[in-house]
Amino acid sequence: MKSKLIYSLLAVLAFAYGCSSELVVKESGMKKQIEKKMTTNFEQKVSLNYLLALPKDYDKKEKWPLLMFLHGSGERGDNLELLKKHGPPRLIEEGKEFPFIVVSPQCPSGIRWKTNALIALIDEIIKNYNVDENRIYVTGLSMGGYGTWKLANEISDRLAAIVPICGWGDSWTICEIGDLPVWAFHGGKDNVVDPKKSQELVDALKRCNGNVQFTLYPEANHDSWTETYNNPRVYEWLLQQSLEQRKKLNSNWF
Repeated sequence: MKSKLIYSLLAVLAFAYGCSSELVVKESGMKKQIEKKMTTNFEQKVSLNYLLALPKDYDKKEKWPLLMFLHGSGERGDNLELLKKHGPPRLIEEGKEFPFIVVSPQCPSGIRWKTNALIALIDEIIKNYNVDENRIYVTGLSMGGYGTWKLANEISDRLAAIVPICGWGDSWTICEIGDLPVWAFHGGKDNVVDPKKSQELVDALKRCNGNVQFTLYPEANHDSWTETYNNPRVYEWLLQQSLEQRKKLNSNWF
């Protein structure tokens, strides 16, 4: 009786194996490699500390432009006070009032800016505050300039303009930002990030008819951001840019 049961089980297994083998052969057509496609959702937990500054008359307007500032490598960590050394956070501490919601995230130690975390932060601010989604701007210095270029590569269709300062990026892919308005800055004597890094990106954008302008400070070293962020024309230029305007100028956009 036991031997009959064993033979029966072996027969079932042999049949199953034969069907499986036949299925693989049919699917592969005897090919060494099978062509397949995977479609799924990928979720990842992200976390960022950040400073937030609302305009003085925040409650008097329904929607406000959003300005995201990305700091350099020296301000990484878990101490938000470090962010107040440069850029808009420093100016806000000194009493300057901006016509933007200003969000300044802090990059954790030991890494560079991750676009997935920055995109999640933008979504978080939009969810909780009165953001004009036609006017989302990103700016950053040094490593933050790199982060600005990188984020533009990822979500150029959501941004109204960027101001990368003494940054760098991938000139092979930069044309993917399309007609996103860019005003880049760099110091001509920068001995930390070679000004050629910005020039390469600007030249690449010009070759593919990008919307870019470049200011090179001939005598400036790595600190090309103080003069830039102290220049009111930079903020005036930002406010002139919007997704709505881009759509009007380019009927084929999207």
